[in-house]
Amino acid sequence: MKITFCGAAGIVTGSCYLIETGKQKILVDCGMFQGPKEITRLNYKPFLFNPKEISHVFLTHAHIDHSGLIPKLVKKGFRGKVHTTSATKDLCSIMLEDSAYIQEKDTEHENRRRKKKGLAPREPLYDQKDAKKAMSHFRKIRYDEEVKFGDIKVRYRDAGHIIGSAIIEMFIHEDGKETKIVFSGDLGQWDVPIIKDPTMIDDADYILLESTYGDRLHKERGIRDNILLEYAKKTFNKGGKLLIPSFAIERTQELLYAFNKLIKEGTFPEEKIFLDSPLAIKATQIFKRHKDYFDKEALTDYKDPFSFPNLEYTLKTRESKNLNGYKKPCVIIAGSGMCTGGRIRHHIKHHIEDPKTTLLFVGYQAKGTLGRILLEGAKKAKMMGKVLDVNAEIGKINAFSAHADYKELIKWAKGFNKKPKKIFIVHGEEKSSIALRSKLKTFNCHVPQIGETVEL
Repeated sequence: MKITFCGAAGIVTGSCYLIETGKQKILVDCGMFQGPKEITRLNYKPFLFNPKEISHVFLTHAHIDHSGLIPKLVKKGFRGKVHTTSATKDLCSIMLEDSAYIQEKDTEHENRRRKKKGLAPREPLYDQKDAKKAMSHFRKIRYDEEVKFGDIKVRYRDAGHIIGSAIIEMFIHEDGKETKIVFSGDLGQWDVPIIKDPTMIDDADYILLESTYGDRLHKERGIRDNILLEYAKKTFNKGGKLLIPSFAIERTQELLYAFNKLIKEGTFPEEKIFLDSPLAIKATQIFKRHKDYFDKEALTDYKDPFSFPNLEYTLKTRESKNLNGYKKPCVIIAGSGMCTGGRIRHHIKHHIEDPKTTLLFVGYQAKGTLGRILLEGAKKAKMMGKVLDVNAEIGKINAFSAHADYKELIKWAKGFNKKPKKIFIVHGEEKSSIALRSKLKTFNCHVPQIGETVEL
């Protein structure tokens, strides 16, 4: 048996691992590459395998860097099944449709540019019909049940990352032997609101361990709500707007939960909070349908964690545009989380030159994204055909991350009752993966590269 690292190796995005046994070829995840152009171009390259030969895809969770190339996989001939949790299936139904819409619009823009240069038009990576067709391949799987697929048996465990996210325990039978591979997926933090803690696993022969924050700690975790409150108060006192770029799934819901708690405690000023993301609004409704994934705190402390006074959902484009003319202090939560698209870019365009504005990041910013550029202290921002002065305050709260930090990753790795033969450190920028390897020095660790194949 062998495994090929088709993405998220040496980089964060494009999670995709090909496992070949004597009888079948399967994938764990089939994610989109995100970030600068040299990385996103990988989405247009042929897969490192024949999609027609893949019998199953085992999907860890709904984030686009894990699920976003499934419509392309189907478009290129995949006829198998995609197995994932119920919540992940529901989230993918909106995430993949949204991703397809973005592909179509980006391609329209690109083809206008190509036409001016006399170049042939380009097809979108996939369209909304492809995304809908892809969903017909999805099948639900429950946490903690063992399901057999030929010579492979899998068990999904709660990863505590986003609602429905999974660690995958995979048991492969070959030549009278059983080999167990554990795919961490993206691991969440311990003791955070809404969803349960990551599951500790007993044993494994091999582990694929994510390393997004393999070199960092979430130092502010215990006081993150207070930091959020201080950013809001400081901005409101200046008469400005607090802009928060946010991922539609989990990050937005955690923010709503935090604001709800602050309002319930009577500490938050009486100003409006706008959720200006149609995708996040749809995702929040899915959260409400899957309360069985919530932890005890979320179930007992709030009848509805995502509804409270002064919160307004702005679904329509007209409502979003009206926010630019809103004169009072307020909070605007909008996508995308890395400022690579979506409504947040329009809000940044209208407010980045205003010193009363605060742009507050609450999630990971991939290399090359506008979010990363602004966080690294850029004095000017080029966007939508304009060069803008960055006069707004730029802030960040690391502790809202849905990813475990390096101490929590080590805690999870050391939770196995016996050492695995090898840990493959994946899903991290190279420096982050190497840093985590150095911290796991008592284990046999390897940081693979994209395209690398390893015999197990």
